[in-house]
Amino acid sequence: MLKSHVKFHSVEGKRLILIVDDEAANRALLGLITEDEYEVLYAEDGAEALRLMRENAAYLSIVLLDLSMPEVNGFEVMEQARADEALSDIPIIVLTSELEAEVKSLQMGAVDFIPKPFNMPEVIKARIQKAIELHESRTIIQSTEREGKTGLFNKEYFYRYGEQFDGFHPDMPMDAVSIDINHFHLINELYGRRKGDEVLVHLADYLKNLRRETNCIVGRIEGDKFYIYTPANKIEYGIVSREINSHFDEFHDINVSVRTGIYQNVDKSIDIERRFDRAVLASNMIKGDYSRLVAYYDAKTHEKKLFEERLLAEVGDAVRQGQFYVNYQPKYNIKGDEPVLASAEALVRWNHPYLGVISPGVFIPLLEDNGLIHMIDRFVWEEVVRCLGDWKKEGVSVPVSINVSRMDLYNRNLREDIDGLLESHDLDRSDLYMEITESSYSDDVDQILEVVDNLHEAGFLIEMDDFGTGYSSLSMLAEAPIDVLKMDMRFIQNLNNDRQEAMIRMIMDIAAFMGLLVVAEGVETKEQVDFLKSTGCDIIQGFYFSKPLSAEDFEKRLRDEKER
Repeated sequence: MLKSHVKFHSVEGKRLILIVDDEAANRALLGLITEDEYEVLYAEDGAEALRLMRENAAYLSIVLLDLSMPEVNGFEVMEQARADEALSDIPIIVLTSELEAEVKSLQMGAVDFIPKPFNMPEVIKARIQKAIELHESRTIIQSTEREGKTGLFNKEYFYRYGEQFDGFHPDMPMDAVSIDINHFHLINELYGRRKGDEVLVHLADYLKNLRRETNCIVGRIEGDKFYIYTPANKIEYGIVSREINSHFDEFHDINVSVRTGIYQNVDKSIDIERRFDRAVLASNMIKGDYSRLVAYYDAKTHEKKLFEERLLAEVGDAVRQGQFYVNYQPKYNIKGDEPVLASAEALVRWNHPYLGVISPGVFIPLLEDNGLIHMIDRFVWEEVVRCLGDWKKEGVSVPVSINVSRMDLYNRNLREDIDGLLESHDLDRSDLYMEITESSYSDDVDQILEVVDNLHEAGFLIEMDDFGTGYSSLSMLAEAPIDVLKMDMRFIQNLNNDRQEAMIRMIMDIAAFMGLLVVAEGVETKEQVDFLKSTGCDIIQGFYFSKPLSAEDFEKRLRDEKER
């Protein structure tokens, strides 16, 4: 961590200095020269000097150090001080009459010299004052350019020094590297911020050593995100990533790992921030994939990024221009002798005027990650209640499940907003089912549970979508007010061995024990239907019964079912 050496901590408001010389006359003479402007400590040998330096490390502004002393000489004092983190930043002026000792002293960290004999008091005071001022100025600059927790460059100065490096080496190929700690927010939540800070400092220490070995530029940009700007081919990224992860082995009580994104041989015609945006994009490609430590930015990634940026820029206009529409996936109750249309799931689709139909598997996660999904959710809700209102007037209505995303759950007025939509079309709360993805419960659990509780108490039926895909499944069953489990389609589509069948039967048993209905999605074959029926599954949706239908076709399906 950074240390401040702009010090006015003595009783008289003077800076504290230490004079180290084995000759009493020299100590006394230097004391007379400096005592008016400084508070002075004295040591007559190197051992005593090191002790006083350690005791006063937080206050010492400078040390005046003789080289020729018995037992522990001045060179040994500098060597031990340089190896001690608490002492390494204290400036040292060497007292010597040996001109040949100057080079070695500079190499060991001395900032200046005062030649013996001490017959020019004003020169001595000027050298001391100038050395302190230079050191304090450098410290102030460092405190501005470096972030306090790790001592690495902050974002602003990291970019600034990267640009300066490019200015001096315009033709040198460079790599931009982004390093993130996987699930760092969980480390803070589970083990506390102090442990999280230890992890950050531990990683920074490794990167400082890497900087010394490769002459790269290293910064902590924000949170758990670290950047490296390095000449190309200087770092073996696979080896470094493995070393970083091994570097965390001493944290036995927690599992710490990092992922690394690299933009090799950067395009220097674009600004430095955009270069690192590309490295971050590469890192995000392997987010959650613990089998991969390193990812590289390439042309395909660039095209994907441009495509995503286009979608994000156009989504607002797309809603206003009617490019989105809703399909309805019928859900059939299979408990009786014949399947009965019981409800439907609202599925949003995007028909782009130039790109064609865009897969929801592409745009929904993109909008979720960028906080825009609530725009689409609101459009779907309004469209669904409009259609439900029309169908209900015709006497052919069934309940429809609408998706409630993570962003929606942060709205404490969610129930009032949905109630307003229902009232505008003379609908009841029983006409809408609230479908909440299981992963939503893993974010801000307390607030999300509060909102879901509010919906449930009001009479809305709550469905947990994608049940079984996340680590929170069972714990959420115990805490969240859930009426229906929607079993993820991968359970059904991988129905090919005894273990998978046993897993599905276990889910059915849990649901039966808790009095919950089970919906199986992605059902495509009669064999799957027969098996699910044998396990006690309540409701099925999938291509076996029907593909998703337009509003007009679903209304026709409703009328056909009523006439059966």
